[in-house]
Amino acid sequence: MLEIPMEPINVLILERAPADGTPMEAGNLGTENGEDDVAEVEWLTHHVDEMMGKVDELERRVNEVAQFYSSSNKKLPNSSKGSSIVKDKDKEKLNPSIKKQQQDATQREAAAAKRMQELMRQFSTILRQITQHKWSWPFMEPVDVEGLGLPDYYEVIEKPMDFSTIKNQMEAKDGSGYKNVREICTDVRLVFKNAMTYNEEKSDVHVMAKTLLAKFEEKWLQLLPKVIEEETRRKEEEAEAQLGMQLAQEAANAKLARDTSSEICEVDMHLEELREMVVQKCRKMSTEEKRKLGVGLSRLSPEDLNKALEIIAQKNPSFLATAEEVDLDMDAQSESTLWRLKFFVKEALEGHGKSSGSKGGNENSKRKREICDALAKTAKKRGKKLPS
Repeated sequence: MLEIPMEPINVLILERAPADGTPMEAGNLGTENGEDDVAEVEWLTHHVDEMMGKVDELERRVNEVAQFYSSSNKKLPNSSKGSSIVKDKDKEKLNPSIKKQQQDATQREAAAAKRMQELMRQFSTILRQITQHKWSWPFMEPVDVEGLGLPDYYEVIEKPMDFSTIKNQMEAKDGSGYKNVREICTDVRLVFKNAMTYNEEKSDVHVMAKTLLAKFEEKWLQLLPKVIEEETRRKEEEAEAQLGMQLAQEAANAKLARDTSSEICEVDMHLEELREMVVQKCRKMSTEEKRKLGVGLSRLSPEDLNKALEIIAQKNPSFLATAEEVDLDMDAQSESTLWRLKFFVKEALEGHGKSSGSKGGNENSKRKREICDALAKTAKKRGKKLPS
């Protein structure tokens, strides 16, 4: 039975081969060029850090685009704020129409507020006519519960209301006042309905309240068409604004997706250049290291082993990574593939070494045998002898 020793894997990063072509030992830099090697390592590290920063930014943008398009119930932005999934710093760069939508929304809000103020002014005229009626005096101020001896008033009336309270709310400047005419109308009705609820039907206060309520409803019906017209207009404008903002968002995200795709391609090219540069700075992998790499591959979990085979397949289109039987020839692999495999194997084994223990031994044994058989078959073809 073929046994493969399980030596630890030592990974070498950025080694320079001596001028005479003989391979250097792992971890040793040329004496004369040591400073140059350190500078090259720092230079490459700097560029890798830059690439990582770009990758993080691209990942953020990809997540934003994915979030926008994957949300089945996208929340349309508030027309007054123009909020968007695209971040503020991207808005003007990607789609100036979003800023225009915000400006239009501000103008619409200002115009709508002005129209509502006019409706409130007309409503104030109605309110003044009602409060000047000779029977309005019982409703001008809050009910004097204690003075009138009405201990059960707050048990019967849930929300007291009077015309002085309505006037104060209409004149409020701190944002706590009425937002539209219907809110005022509701409170005016409440003044009279409270009086009719608490007082008996034949009482003077009940009759006065019922009479004034009828007069108010008559005048309210004259203003109501204008109120409905304004409400309809606002709904149409809001719907149009929401649609415009949604279209602007979609256009911005579409452009963001296109730009991100182009930048990803550029990053891929830079990473490939850096990868090839690193490979050129690395010495060639020795036969012993290739053997240890094969041993490391046999120790991988099935999932990591499939990933390793995918790395090999990237540089070898004819290599079938998903085949049931894999014929793996280490000597036929490029230096780039070998070093990428070595880095991957080291990280994979270190990541699972502490937690694996005895788990997974049985499930890996079959795949290990496959790798061992593949290595043995390759060695046999080349007339080599694997160490026992």
